[in-house]
Amino acid sequence: MSEPRPPAAPLTQADIDVEIAALQAAGGGDHPSRDYAPYRSTLLRHPKQPLVALKDPEAAELAGPVFGITDVTPHDSDLTVQHLSEPLGERMTVTGRVLDRDGRPIRGQLVEIWQANASGRYPHQRDDHPAPLDPNFTGVGRCLTDGDGVYHFTTIKPGPYPWRNHVNAWRPAHIHFSLFGTAFTQRLVTQMYFPGDPLFPYDPILQSVTDEQARQRLIAAYEHDLSTPEWSLGYRWDIVLDGPAATWMEEGR
Repeated sequence: MSEPRPPAAPLTQADIDVEIAALQAAGGGDHPSRDYAPYRSTLLRHPKQPLVALKDPEAAELAGPVFGITDVTPHDSDLTVQHLSEPLGERMTVTGRVLDRDGRPIRGQLVEIWQANASGRYPHQRDDHPAPLDPNFTGVGRCLTDGDGVYHFTTIKPGPYPWRNHVNAWRPAHIHFSLFGTAFTQRLVTQMYFPGDPLFPYDPILQSVTDEQARQRLIAAYEHDLSTPEWSLGYRWDIVLDGPAATWMEEGR
C-alpha cells in the first residue's frame, strides 16, 4: 500500500506574483491565454478540444438577441430604484461612449452590467462570502446606447470580495460589462475598475493584461462634473471595440 501524499502547501500571493512575473517576462502578447495559470480556475474550464467548424456559419447569426427599444425601460439602467427601498452604499453614475476603432459612435447597442453590492456580495446561491446581502440591490442593469453611442447607469459602488484563488485573494472593486452586436456570437464581455484601488497589483485577472496601457483602459476616470450635488459621484468609461486603443475583452475576441 502506498503512503498517502502530504497535503499541498496553500498557494500564496508570493507564489502568484512569481508566476505572473514569469509569464510577463515570456511575452506573448497583451491578451492572456485561456489557461492563464495564476487565475487557477482557467486551468479547469478552458477549452481542451479543437474548435468545431460550423457547416453553415451564417446559421449561427440568425438567432440574434431578441430585444428592442420598447423592451428596455428607464428603470433598467437605474439599479437603485428596482426595489421597494434604496440600496446601501456609495451612489454613483457611470457613463461613457461605445466607439469603433475610428471613434465613431456605436448606436442602439444593448449594454448590460452586473456587479456585487457595496459589501462585495452577489445575490447568487453559490456566493457564500460572509458579507451581508442587500434586499434592495440585485446588481444587474441594462440600457441601449443613444445616437452618440452613450450609455448611462446609476448604481452603487461595489465592494471588493475574496475569491479563493489563493490565500488572501481579493478582487478589486469592479463592474462586469456585456455588449451585444446584432447576434449572440458578437457578444463582448469585459470588466471596469475604479481609480486608485490598492488591490490592482495583487489581482491575477487584471495583471493577466500585460500591456500597461491596456490595463489603464480598463479603469474608469472620476469626473467631478459628472457628479450630482448631494446625490452621486460620477465616473466616465469609454469602450472602444477595435483597433490599437481597443478595450481589453475577456470574452468574445
